[in-house]
Amino acid sequence: MNKNTVLAWATFIMIIVGIGLIVLGAFKYEDVAGWGFASVGIGFFAIAWVFNALKGRV
Repeated sequence: MNKNTVLAWATFIMIIVGIGLIVLGAFKYEDVAGWGFASVGIGFFAIAWVFNALKGRV
């Protein structure tokens, strides 16, 4: 497993966790906590985007 494979798996896992957090925020916690879950999920997407951009450069 080289560096690019590790970054690819990290990107995939972070996208899955981000989707899960957004779904939790949208359906389970419909009050103020839902906004927090959704914003953290969007943050996970941003970090996954950075990991994806780093593939091949590290």
